[in-house]
This record gives sequence, structure tokens and C-alpha cells, in this order.
Amino acid sequence: MVVVSGRGRAFSAGADLAAFTAAPAQDSAPTRTTGAGASREGADAGRRMAEAIEAMRAVTVVRLHGHVVGGGVVLASACDLRVAAEDARFSIPEVDLGIPLAWGGIPRLVREVGPALTKELVMTCRPFGAEEARAAGFVNRVVPAAELDQAVEDLVQLLLTKSALTLAATKANVNAVTESMVGTGRSWNDADSLVTALRDPESRAAGAAYLDRVRKR
Repeated sequence: MVVVSGRGRAFSAGADLAAFTAAPAQDSAPTRTTGAGASREGADAGRRMAEAIEAMRAVTVVRLHGHVVGGGVVLASACDLRVAAEDARFSIPEVDLGIPLAWGGIPRLVREVGPALTKELVMTCRPFGAEEARAAGFVNRVVPAAELDQAVEDLVQLLLTKSALTLAATKANVNAVTESMVGTGRSWNDADSLVTALRDPESRAAGAAYLDRVRKR
């Protein structure tokens, strides 16, 4: 059994916004640590992380509180069971930042909440709360913030009374079914779309405008 949680006031505040204002690396003099290859390797790290979490034999329970932003939503979607505090606030701001949602986030969200809601949440970037996430099927349980730790512990203790073999078999079976319905294999090239967007003038301008609005709030 593995519990995935965040520290401080948020489960995940998302990526470092400075990464979206820095000038793109120059391709004219690439080295082992710079250039298109290194940029793609970094952009692909999140997909590999999500796949590793999803492929674990152990059952994963994610504890969600505060802000759950961007890649944090993808990380949560890669876990098996999700428990959220009532004050958890979800958002997927990638399009506002001028980049696509990567890391296999699209197929995972389609699996959990369906294509129409995935399009709405990703395209509009609107925040949504824990109750909406539960109603959509993304979150299993929503509890008061003061009861979050106990709710996660109770769920873990309940699962620990089950056979580890049958839990693992159930997880593998469900994952096989969902992978055949909406596979994540095509997400290997998410990194290419992300790197391209970071070098696209219109996308960078959109991201800069969004960050300027955020700083003025």
C-alpha cells in the first residue's frame, strides 16, 4: 500500500512558472545538457513518472488537499484511489500558459471523467472543487479537511485486511480494461508537443499574458 500526499498548504501548486518565461534554449550550440534532445528528455519526465506510479503492483491512495494544479492532477489520475478534502481546489492551467496538457494527462482524464468534460476543463482552464471532482468520478471520497488524514488511514486499513494477491489482480485487471478503452501509449509524443509549444511565438505570448494577469491579482 502506498499513500501519495503533498506537504504544506497544497498537494501540488504545479510547475515553476519561471520555466514559461525563460528564453528557449538555443539549438546552434547544443551540448549534452542543452538543446532539443535535453529539452525533450526533461519534458518527458512527467509521463515516465505517471506511468511508473500507475504500473506499481501496490495499491496507491492519493491524499488531496489545497491546490491540485496541472501536473498534480495528472499525478492524482495515475493513482488508484483518491481522497480529497472539501477545500481541495483543482485546476489545469496549461492552455492558459500556452502549452498542451502533457504527461499522458488527456487519456487519463478521458478515462476518469469522459471526453466532453476533459475538453471543457482543459480548454477553459476553469478551476473546480472537490465535490464536482467527486460527482464527475475523479475523486472517490470527499471529507472535511480536519478528517482527511483519518479518512485516508481508514481506507488504507480497510484495504490491508484484503489479500494482497487479489488486490493486485483486481488493479491489474481494471488497468488492462481501461488501457484497452483509452490507451496512454500514444502519450510518448506529449513531450514533443510541449517542447514545440515552448518555442512557438503565439503560445509563448499567450503564456506571458496569463502570467502577467496572475502577477497583477
